[in-house]
Amino acid sequence: MSQSTVRLTVAQALVRFLSVQYTERDGVRHRLIAGTWGIFGHGNVAGLGQALLQAGEDVMPYHQGRNEQSMVHAAVGYARQLNRLSAQAVTTSIGPGATNLVTGAALATINRLPVLLLPGDYFASHAPDPLLQQLEHPTEADVSVNDTLRPVSRYFDRITRPEALIPSALNAMRVLADPAETGAVTLALPQDVQAEAYDWPEEFFAERVWYVRRPAPDPVELAAAVEAIRAAERPLIVAGGGVHHSEAEAALKAFVEATGIPVSSTQAGKGSLRYDHPADLGGIGHTGTSVSDDIARAADLVIGVGTRYTDFTTASGTLFQNPDVRFLNLNVTGFDAHKLSARTLVCDARAGLTALAEALSGHRVDAAYEAEYGAGKERWDAVVEAAYRADDESAVPTQTQVLGALDAVVGDDDVVINAAGSLPGDLHKLWRSRSPRQYHLEYGYSCMGYEIPAGIGVQQAAPDVTVWSLVGDGTYLMMPTEIVTAVQEGLPVNIVLIQNHGYASIGGLSAEIGAERFGTDYRYRAADGTFTGAPLPVDLAANAASLGMDVLRAKTVGELREALAAARADDRPTCVYVETDILNPTSPGAEAWWDVPVAEVASREAAVEARERYEQHVAGRRHHL
Repeated sequence: MSQSTVRLTVAQALVRFLSVQYTERDGVRHRLIAGTWGIFGHGNVAGLGQALLQAGEDVMPYHQGRNEQSMVHAAVGYARQLNRLSAQAVTTSIGPGATNLVTGAALATINRLPVLLLPGDYFASHAPDPLLQQLEHPTEADVSVNDTLRPVSRYFDRITRPEALIPSALNAMRVLADPAETGAVTLALPQDVQAEAYDWPEEFFAERVWYVRRPAPDPVELAAAVEAIRAAERPLIVAGGGVHHSEAEAALKAFVEATGIPVSSTQAGKGSLRYDHPADLGGIGHTGTSVSDDIARAADLVIGVGTRYTDFTTASGTLFQNPDVRFLNLNVTGFDAHKLSARTLVCDARAGLTALAEALSGHRVDAAYEAEYGAGKERWDAVVEAAYRADDESAVPTQTQVLGALDAVVGDDDVVINAAGSLPGDLHKLWRSRSPRQYHLEYGYSCMGYEIPAGIGVQQAAPDVTVWSLVGDGTYLMMPTEIVTAVQEGLPVNIVLIQNHGYASIGGLSAEIGAERFGTDYRYRAADGTFTGAPLPVDLAANAASLGMDVLRAKTVGELREALAAARADDRPTCVYVETDILNPTSPGAEAWWDVPVAEVASREAAVEARERYEQHVAGRRHHL
């Protein structure tokens, strides 16, 4: 009996296939590829462009972007908001459009977030070589610029024949839906193949459900973990992004309330517990709170849940100083679970925490330990209040006072987005997360320019939620173009644009490591040729307005409060522009070290002194074996 087929181009077949792919977890189904972002050029306009037009919005919604990198950021923001259960695709032409995807792909893969990339490619037939924008390699004729996406993709294939799409598309969906494998997936599509027709088996277009597993802990590993926790006197949980991805917040809360074990959070894990929970110690590591880092230094068992243990979390290997400290890592990915020579629970975060709670029934840490971290939490709460407080409503606000004003306006379900600059440090230390999705920090890649497009993706995923994209002037100048998309689509994203005349975070770091803020301020050149003249007369608020946003300028603390409240009530994309007081900083200092190498020899005194400090810190690094 012959197999039923339908004749379509490769691009038409791919769009139809993507439209019927679903994920399912806990009995709830989600569309796996919920829409496609695209900028069309000669490498995809006649293939995927035509296919998307023919399919129509009901089959595959299309979103028009302005920058290829920012389209990926928007898709990543969308996937994160939906706990990786739904994703978006991004298509570009061959050439610079394709290579612009690399930064976004790296961000997605580093953060373990799904996005499907569909760049155009050279002619598979090589008939018109070299075509416009083609990279010619003298010894490897099958290389194209899309090969730059290989190291930043969790799965990569170049579809050089129509029938090759079938196994490759299935593998792409497998990786996107797998919590242990997910990240950027790239299917490079030669432009002639995109337009080539083929007789496709009807079964290829049947609805397919990809079940998102919740693997349970191995009984032997579970028993060892329970033994380690019962033996620990000063255990500490480090909550990472995996808590959110697994929707394990309730399981973590139940586990903590049963055992009394406190929780510190990475940037990705903040909000795993509500900020006012007695066991929530806030951020950990270089940008962490004093109570969190003090408890971490003395912890004898560190229980990592869904964390990658980056250098900020571990203070570059100097944070966990108890000579007897051991690690227990609960992670769906074996690669992450085995870090720091840990005991492992390779399993889903929610399943693992639930199993631990059942096995530890009746166990609780000593009351004196609870009192100790509770007192530390009270002391840090006073630090937050001081940083947020503004006694003079007519004064120019500091950056932490901006956060205090925003804290007073946001609702529990609002989403606050940031990625780079000095804001991540202040937010990690000070922000009071009130719900699991409120704190949205991209700090795996800390990519300047992420915030505005990610706000669009979050708004698409949660249209009834108020979204705040927090950006400094340096970040804003990197990638403001998707403001046009927000205006076009009627997405009421709010941008809080903080003007501090340069790269504030790197300026401070530069001063600390002896580089004397070189090249970090946005200023005119002075007579000696250095960038130490007057601030540049750049009006970023006018720029945002020119792109279609409503703009509210705030010069004082009082005006800022009014502007933030007005922005939250507005139903259009709105920018609140504020220049901060950088001469009177109110940010708490770092509570732990971060390794940024300093010049070993130098002729300038600042670098010599910085090197002395560096050597003192690096001597405290430990290799946990």
